[in-house]
Amino acid sequence: MPDAQRKPWIPPEDYLALERAAHVRHEYVDGEIFAMVGASRRHATLVGNVFSAVRPAAKERGCEAYVSDVKVRVAAANAYYYPDVVVTCETSDADEYVVHAPAVIIEVLSPTTESVDRREKRANYQTLPSLREYLLVAQDERRVDLYRREGDGWSREVVTDGEIQLASLGLTLALDTVYE
Repeated sequence: MPDAQRKPWIPPEDYLALERAAHVRHEYVDGEIFAMVGASRRHATLVGNVFSAVRPAAKERGCEAYVSDVKVRVAAANAYYYPDVVVTCETSDADEYVVHAPAVIIEVLSPTTESVDRREKRANYQTLPSLREYLLVAQDERRVDLYRREGDGWSREVVTDGEIQLASLGLTLALDTVYE
């Protein structure tokens, strides 16, 4: 029986230093680095539509919204992820490359990332005390799964028609705008 290959454990500090010089983005989960693949035009359009609607609402509340290239730190999972859209309202969140206290995270689902977004990332993101809402936007159908923090737990709403209520931003987002 062949010996199993062991991947070297990479400290987060080394990952962050490597990532600043990298030409390809990578996510980091507990010592392992995973390359990010390019997105489809449909994926990019959906991200752009959502970001265009979310950014003004975020700014109105004194928050900042970022698209795709800013990492989110999930300390409980020793992970760094690149969500498609992230909103932070924390003024002490001053790291130029990493959001530590997101209020809203939005992921546009891709065939290659959907299972990770629905399971691993959702579970890890929900450990963040600052996170209020997590949205999963489907590419292949008009469907948004909205997870919202309610007290000590999380609720889930599936929206296939009409509007999405982002309470943390005071934003009503029409599904027609998302899928325009």
